[in-house]
Amino acid sequence: MHASRPYRSAVAWLLLGSLLTLPAAHAARAAKANERVRMEVVDRESGSAAQPVSHRGDRWIAGMPGAPYAIRLTNTTGGRVLVVLSVDGVNAVSGETAAPSQTGYVLAPWQTTEITGWRKSHADVARFEFAALGDSYAARTGRPDNVGTIGIAVFGERAPLPPVAVARAPYPASPPPPAPTSQARSASVASEAAASDMRAERQSIGTAHGAREWAPVSSTAFERATRDPVQVTMLRYDSVDALVSRGILPRHRAWAQARRPQAFPGGFVPDP
Repeated sequence: MHASRPYRSAVAWLLLGSLLTLPAAHAARAAKANERVRMEVVDRESGSAAQPVSHRGDRWIAGMPGAPYAIRLTNTTGGRVLVVLSVDGVNAVSGETAAPSQTGYVLAPWQTTEITGWRKSHADVARFEFAALGDSYAARTGRPDNVGTIGIAVFGERAPLPPVAVARAPYPASPPPPAPTSQARSASVASEAAASDMRAERQSIGTAHGAREWAPVSSTAFERATRDPVQVTMLRYDSVDALVSRGILPRHRAWAQARRPQAFPGGFVPDP
């Protein structure tokens, strides 16, 4: 879908069958935190939400390779919102390298829903699973630099305005910025490559493109009220061992979070 003002309009996805009322106390707490949309990462096997740990300005959660997870989104406002969802720097709907101007999910007022995977069609997703860095979807598609991040960019909806005829003079074109010199270009490339290598060396897990699951949605129109998002929220994640080695998790907490083998874990035989 194209529009004369791309930042105001976007192809969006309206989630179905996931409408829950947000308790007033929860809504009040979210409002105090100035969050229009609350984001949580949920372990799909236990049903519990991860509790982030703050460290040097980032919020971290621990993931276990092979574990499926969902991203729970809660609209704490009385209006519709558009949520652009990024996993490992990749748009979870379109598969593009993520940017706030792209497509996303539309949440109704006070709606809570869980996004369980990479959007494959209106009917299904490929589920989110923590996996070794090389098995992550971003790394397998040549984009490993931002593996270990989960983020949302939130937009409010523009209220319809009555038509007004206003004559406007055309804006003068801005001169293009000066091209960087070859020396500056080579220094920039070297710096980016070094930063990429350092990020890849530190990060141990990412999010894989898992088994296909039924998760129906439908398309809807959404006109953004602003060019820039009204909220940007990011979580970082890595394995328990990696977080302990960085000093983000204490060793005793790592033991508490580590998944121990069980002789009778329950459930049925899954597909390999």
